[in-house]
Amino acid sequence: MQPDAHPHPGTASSAVLAIDIGGTNLRMALVSREGFILKRLSKPCRIADGIDRFLASLSECVQALTDFATATAVSIRAVGAGVPGAADSSGRVLSSVNLAPLVGFNLREWLAATVHLPAIMLNDANAAAFAELTYGAGRPFDSFIHFTLGTGVGSGLVLDKRVWAGRRGIAAEYGHATVEPDGRVCSCGNQGCLEQYASASGIVLTAMELLSMGRNSSLADRIESITAAQIASAAFAGDSVAVECLEMAGRYLGIAAASAVNLLDLEAVIIGGGVAESFTLLGPYISAELHKRAYPSAREGLLVLKGELGDNAGLLGAAAAAWQLVD
Repeated sequence: MQPDAHPHPGTASSAVLAIDIGGTNLRMALVSREGFILKRLSKPCRIADGIDRFLASLSECVQALTDFATATAVSIRAVGAGVPGAADSSGRVLSSVNLAPLVGFNLREWLAATVHLPAIMLNDANAAAFAELTYGAGRPFDSFIHFTLGTGVGSGLVLDKRVWAGRRGIAAEYGHATVEPDGRVCSCGNQGCLEQYASASGIVLTAMELLSMGRNSSLADRIESITAAQIASAAFAGDSVAVECLEMAGRYLGIAAASAVNLLDLEAVIIGGGVAESFTLLGPYISAELHKRAYPSAREGLLVLKGELGDNAGLLGAAAAAWQLVD
């Protein structure tokens, strides 16, 4: 287990313990009320080795940060955790493709019992939206939808300055909004989900389809191992196939976002996650589709923005939720 680079150099008398559980990595940090990361750790998630091994890894990180807090006279006030999947308001994991061994397990109760502090758990996409609302691009707005574009597409909905999680904590799954009725089969069982076109994996699928047609591209010699990052680099260099891949992703994002805007009269659409690094290319296509499909009065003044918090959004959202427990 190695500390991540560049923790915030400041100090604080109190902090919350924020946890971002991914399918590959487990990340954890002590975060001040102002959103400064005082100490951060990461290690492999180990969920494939079973729930006991995962919980042991989680306990090890908790102990390391607790020891750091004790040594630096920082009082830990609460714990917040974000997980990739559906979780109900009690903290029980309802479903998760990447964390299948945790399904049915109440992680919030386990955390509260382990650290003897108030604990909260939320979906990682909701956590990212909460982070942008509290510390990032969402601060000026009362309502917005936030898309997290990574391996999949997560989304979080903010209404009246609150993350709207729905009756059971699983609302705003816009990654599984249908944007192509007879489109690609999705792991959720539906066809044509937004995730199949606007995620990193969806963009790769688009590239492979276009290249299989014999399209001329700098990507043609790496069709078997292509990545979304390579497609983005090629698009910035002007490769027509790569540009078309991002155009398609942006268009489908705009289609999904227009439905949300028409339904809820939102102020902004915020794009986060790794794919958002291509926002200068994606953004105009999202905006054009919104202009085409959103009701004129609903799109008036609507902003399409890149998130400000990057890879820290999940951690900072878990922290923001934890701070609400003690405020």
